Amino acid sequence: MRLFLFTIFLVSSLALLSQNQKEEDDYVNDNVLKYDDYIYKPNIKTVQMHESSWEGAPAILDLNTNQQLDLEFDDLDADQKQYSITFAHCNADWTPSDLMISEYLSGFFDLNILNFNFSVNTAQKYTHYKISFPQQNLHFSKSGNYVMYVYLNGDKKDLVLSRRFLVFDNQVTVATTFRQAMGNDEQYNKQHLDFTIYHSTYNLTNPFVDLKVVISQNNRFDNAVTNIKPTFLANNSLTYSLDDKSTFNGGNEFRFFDIRSLRFVTEKVKKIYMDENLKNHAVLNSEENRLVKPYLLYPDLNGGFLIRNSNALGSVNMDVEADYVYVDFFLPYTTPEANGNFYVMGKLTDWRMTKLSKMKYNEQRFGYEAQLYLKQGYYNYNFVLSNDKDKSGDETKTEGNHWETENDYYFLVYHRKIGTYYDALIGYKKVNSLKR
Repeated sequence: MRLFLFTIFLVSSLALLSQNQKEEDDYVNDNVLKYDDYIYKPNIKTVQMHESSWEGAPAILDLNTNQQLDLEFDDLDADQKQYSITFAHCNADWTPSDLMISEYLSGFFDLNILNFNFSVNTAQKYTHYKISFPQQNLHFSKSGNYVMYVYLNGDKKDLVLSRRFLVFDNQVTVATTFRQAMGNDEQYNKQHLDFTIYHSTYNLTNPFVDLKVVISQNNRFDNAVTNIKPTFLANNSLTYSLDDKSTFNGGNEFRFFDIRSLRFVTEKVKKIYMDENLKNHAVLNSEENRLVKPYLLYPDLNGGFLIRNSNALGSVNMDVEADYVYVDFFLPYTTPEANGNFYVMGKLTDWRMTKLSKMKYNEQRFGYEAQLYLKQGYYNYNFVLSNDKDKSGDETKTEGNHWETENDYYFLVYHRKIGTYYDALIGYKKVNSLKR
């Protein structure tokens, strides 16, 4: 009996240790789909998923149109592989829904990625893969949250990457109002959103229970607000106001750097060189803490990036003619931060705080540094502080906090009808804090 109990204890301990080790790794192919934007293999880089009309567009589809999403990524193994994609439907909180795959997909349930090209004239060799969906033989029949995941060689347990996207079917209308927050000097650094949901042609029997509203800033999921309840109810409208949950830090315009050229340094780049292993490097200028700096308005991509190569001659295919660069970041900081760790945050790090995006303190340089392997282009980013317990990062420690900052906000309205077992996305609206 003692031997049996000891064996159970040993197995449980090893399992817990293994799980803890897995949680610390950035690339973990543990055959478990994470309902999140995630890369499972270190050879996969520059994953983008966007509405087909523009590479900077969010991954959001209108169920009632012929819109498509493009998925593209690079495989640094630079060979040819058999990649396939399939989809999972999720609830409003990104847990898997109870729908069977045949209830939210019509036609085929999987697609093979047939479009690939090898890199051209690059020091880093890679294969670029691309696929567009929905297609003639695959359509979505339900609105809501989705996760697309890529797997290898027909084995759905051999996961490669996953990406979130939204499919909406507008049944309600969202009207929004921006204003400065009130009290405790928040009017100088926060943005408050009041909004009303109009549902004259859609029946909402119990909005306090069946309706879920989510607001995200700049398409980030780490700081999205949920569980917002209506303040006033009328016959055909729900008004949401005076709720602190719909108050966001204004933050600041994103930092940027330009590595479209590997021959000439740009405004934010201090040095460009190639090492003895024929790898490109770009050393960025030392950044400054913007906590007490006055607000400065300039156009940005709200944390996004664009793949570009300005050195190539003639007609350029950016997908395969842009090279890879080790980019060095440095943030001067007198002493190590006692309240958490700093991370490089933006679409360039999948809006995730991981071991790859974590900055390390250099006592000789008196500051935090990090290095990312990125494809040539124009990038936005910020430095965020996290206590590593909460999933959200706080950019105000290094970036400042201004109510005037230009931000995009995404309003998502989910409803679970009586007798159904999934959250339909019945309302979607994107608004900008300046373009009202």
